[in-house]
Amino acid sequence: MDEIFEKVQTLVDRYEEVSEMLSDPEVIGDTKRFMELSKEEGSLRETVDTFKRYQAVVTNLEEDKEMLKEKLDPEMEELTKEEIKELTSQKTDFEDQLKIMLLPKDPNDEKNIIMEIHGAAGGDEAALFAGNLYEMYSRYAEKQGWKIQIIDENRTEIGGYKELVLMIQGDNVYSKLKFENGAHRVQRVPETESAGRVHTSTATVGVMPEYEDVDIKIEDKDLRVDVYRSSGAGGQHINKTSSAVRMTHLPTGVVVAMQDERSQQQNRAKAMEILKTRVYNFYASQNEAEYSEMRKTAVGTGDRSERIRTYNYPQNRVTDHRIGLSLNKLDRIMNGELEDVIDALVIADQAAKLEELKN
Repeated sequence: MDEIFEKVQTLVDRYEEVSEMLSDPEVIGDTKRFMELSKEEGSLRETVDTFKRYQAVVTNLEEDKEMLKEKLDPEMEELTKEEIKELTSQKTDFEDQLKIMLLPKDPNDEKNIIMEIHGAAGGDEAALFAGNLYEMYSRYAEKQGWKIQIIDENRTEIGGYKELVLMIQGDNVYSKLKFENGAHRVQRVPETESAGRVHTSTATVGVMPEYEDVDIKIEDKDLRVDVYRSSGAGGQHINKTSSAVRMTHLPTGVVVAMQDERSQQQNRAKAMEILKTRVYNFYASQNEAEYSEMRKTAVGTGDRSERIRTYNYPQNRVTDHRIGLSLNKLDRIMNGELEDVIDALVIADQAAKLEELKN
């Protein structure tokens, strides 16, 4: 634990340094610098508070152990021993918390995300399930206080989506939804199934962090822009005007379609913002082969055998195959109660990282 304490003490020293800097008139006068330091102080606060509580427990534990060396009456001795037992348990809990807090953080955890949902294997039923997943994530986002916006959609005639692209904005969105990448399998009796047979279909989910103010310039010569009439709701204005925009970045083949806004100008601006994020993701992976492999790993082909999670309607059960978690509350999960699944995935990820540190 000595090495961990050294790391925590370094963070405590930095926290105190940043707190002092935030009271400096020069820093207060520099809005950008002040915001950066405020964010850093906020990110350190929980670890520093936990360490201080840990130190208080250790101090009390040492004092109680010293008391036992003295001659105490039986009742006081028993109370002291009970307190030592409780403090020892608290000490272990705080040590575990500090280990987790010191794990390397994903730099994208605090970012907003772009989510892509595709109906995959299973035809119309897969598209309907893609719509169910959208509703599930929408309800979860609402519970978290996040903002969700449809960027592009391709609906089917019977309902559901062949493709749906969303932006989800709020606190720590990527940290909670990054494990949703992959193929999601549904087992249920479709509404169109007269014989009552259970069918299996899949939808794929892809999650990318949104990069704000990315330092990337997209040249006009590398961009093709197509405008067309929006297929979404919006009344006569949208139906009669070519307000929707499709942008293609020719060097990478990255395509963004945007029809959510009322005017073509607004759609152009939003499409360019999303395009920059996707192109940045492309170049960040260094080459096209790496990018394609990353997308394949994240989203999968949608084949029934490629799944991260199964939603079994007849048994009201959800199973996450990566961690072997099964919960018999599918109805509640589809209503946006994803906390138990997401928390279990986060804990499993932390456990794996802690195991790596030991080796």
